[in-house]
Amino acid sequence: MDIKDILFSLSKKDAIGTVTEASDFAREILSEYAEVKKGGNLSVVGFIKGKSDYTILLDAHIDQIGMVVTDVDSEGFLTVSNSGGIDIRALPARAVTVHGKEKIPAVFCSTPPHLSKGEAEYTDIADIKLDTGLGKKAKEIVSVGDYVTFSALPTSLSGDLVTGRSFDDRSGVACFLEVAKRLAGKELPISVAILLSDGEELGMRGATTAAFDINADEAIALDVSFGDGIGISENECGKLNKGAMIGVSPVLCRELSDRLIDLAEQNGIKYQLEVMGGKTGTNADVISVSRGGVKTCTVSIPLRNMHTEVETLSLQDLNSVCDLLEKYIMSGGLLNA
Repeated sequence: MDIKDILFSLSKKDAIGTVTEASDFAREILSEYAEVKKGGNLSVVGFIKGKSDYTILLDAHIDQIGMVVTDVDSEGFLTVSNSGGIDIRALPARAVTVHGKEKIPAVFCSTPPHLSKGEAEYTDIADIKLDTGLGKKAKEIVSVGDYVTFSALPTSLSGDLVTGRSFDDRSGVACFLEVAKRLAGKELPISVAILLSDGEELGMRGATTAAFDINADEAIALDVSFGDGIGISENECGKLNKGAMIGVSPVLCRELSDRLIDLAEQNGIKYQLEVMGGKTGTNADVISVSRGGVKTCTVSIPLRNMHTEVETLSLQDLNSVCDLLEKYIMSGGLLNA
């Protein structure tokens, strides 16, 4: 499979709470190229041994935003709470999947404009009920605590653009699986730990514990960042089709940032800078302060429509990320800088 096939396959599968479809899929692929173990609820960790024990940690989170059922009424309508950052403005009339005793399709209710007294404004996700169509049978299949995920399927747009759900951060996971494939059979100057972490959307929980356990010498956290779009100023976002976004921040290792920039320029790899004045909002924030501290940098993928069913990115940017990470690992990271 190429990187688009991997991304689309990951997008179609869920990883939230006890639902491990995406984790299981990623573990199967990663195990072809690395020694793999399970870590935490959904996390997957793969190790690739190099000539040196010096280890770089590559992190991308595999969990996704979603919801959890808090009530099932006698008419088959569900009340949910968010699990991660949900934009409730986008929920009415959206299709979802309820992970009960079996997978159940459902839709968020929407008041027809003909009957609305004005533009509906919701401030609480509990006010927007889910319709299962099951009536009284719903209580037999759906229970309080079951997870709910969006149902949209990924699709291609014009040019190199693709759109779908959970590209945050399945795009990062897809890049790491592609990089692992590229490294297969090569003699690596350093060892690599690939972490597909759990709980990023709930406070970076998986990376916090896994980074302590792995105890790497340096790390790169790969996530998405805001891509250019309508109503977004240029200094608040990256541009699609302009390559990997290399992080620069007081909380990141400038030596690592500069090394990535140098390698991109030396090898003609498209890149752009993501300058942040403090915390990055990614797993880099917890990895960098693990144990006695880990030299850490972010690499980000510009993404439009974040935390929706139509997250949009450029496959060209994904390939730029893969090219940069492959070159960085084969150069020996900061060990040989």
